[in-house]
Amino acid sequence: MDNHIEIEEGSLLTYLMCPECGTVHNASVINTVCTNDICRSTLYAQYNLSTGLNKRILQNRTATMWRYREFLPVIDEKNIVTLGEGFTPIIPIENLKKFTGNIRVFWKDESGNPTGSFKARGISAAVSKAKELGITAIATPTAGNAGGALSAYAARAGIKAIVYLPKQTPQIFKDECRLYGADLVEINGSISDCGKLLNEHAVLNGWFQVSTLKEPYRLEGKKTMGYEIAEQFNWQLPDVIFYPTGGGTGLIGIWKAFDEMEQLGWIGSKRPRMVAVQSESCDGIVKAFNAGHVVSDFTDGGFTVANGLRVPKPYADKLILKLLRESGGKAITISDEEMIAAMKEIARNEGMLIAPEGAALWQAFKKLKSAGWINPEEKVLLINTGSGYKYLENIKTI
Repeated sequence: MDNHIEIEEGSLLTYLMCPECGTVHNASVINTVCTNDICRSTLYAQYNLSTGLNKRILQNRTATMWRYREFLPVIDEKNIVTLGEGFTPIIPIENLKKFTGNIRVFWKDESGNPTGSFKARGISAAVSKAKELGITAIATPTAGNAGGALSAYAARAGIKAIVYLPKQTPQIFKDECRLYGADLVEINGSISDCGKLLNEHAVLNGWFQVSTLKEPYRLEGKKTMGYEIAEQFNWQLPDVIFYPTGGGTGLIGIWKAFDEMEQLGWIGSKRPRMVAVQSESCDGIVKAFNAGHVVSDFTDGGFTVANGLRVPKPYADKLILKLLRESGGKAITISDEEMIAAMKEIARNEGMLIAPEGAALWQAFKKLKSAGWINPEEKVLLINTGSGYKYLENIKTI
């Protein structure tokens, strides 16, 4: 019998810290990135993890990401802006075992989140904290799904949303932003071009930016995937996790969650090998990883059917590459043609219409299995980040 405390707590947030230089930042005021001009790193929210909380606190809690509220940044629960995001299902591969063999392969399917993607997690956390900090206008550049999520959660919170989005983005992403009442600006170019212009306009208009990893709290929402993975697998982590990597927030967030849970005593020190999967259009992380570099180069080959992967240079590329190497992981590139073929294969055999970003993982799995990189009997998790329905404009179904 243990003596762990089992009382229910509010947020255990204590402060923000730069993972590169160690500078501490006050979490009770508005923050973006580290104020140290040398690193300008993403800030990590820090929590009091020495309280002795037992994982039994989760029993009978609502099946959303806010079941982990002690380790999320909102102090007053009245400020939580939620549409029921999180606690998405883990689904085993059933009918494609000719490819998986005796490797146990699962999907974590994020398509059932509000607005159809995993972006709901990060945006729920960011908008909730923005509300708590008194922010009244939020802006973001987006490749698609983040814009829809921000528009929805800002509407729920009564906060103005401004979204900058590439013109090549499928129409449905634009329509949902407008339907939720956001101000939408279409830009010729990539998400990087959107980000540059938005930064200029945000400074002039006093908008708070929730660009990927340029504020601390989207990361906190995304990390809840890590908590769920552990809980849903009975606190035994998979051997390998495949993740579609554009900005890489979820990849970094999941890794952060594993570290927090180890400090809590909820899991041990064993970690999965993390695999970053990119589009041929924007594979700067893959090239940097294979070359042994600590940062990636700006890489933009133009349109990809997986618009969420068209991120020419992730802001936190240094953190992504570091965790891939720490985990003994890999980085791999997949073509649009391969993604579309995988979408069809998964739909016709497993009954899941997944996003092309998720479909890229299936092809990456098959390649690494063929190369002998995945061992027999290992447990593998593929994270499908969104619904394939939103991409049909660019998908030939025959």
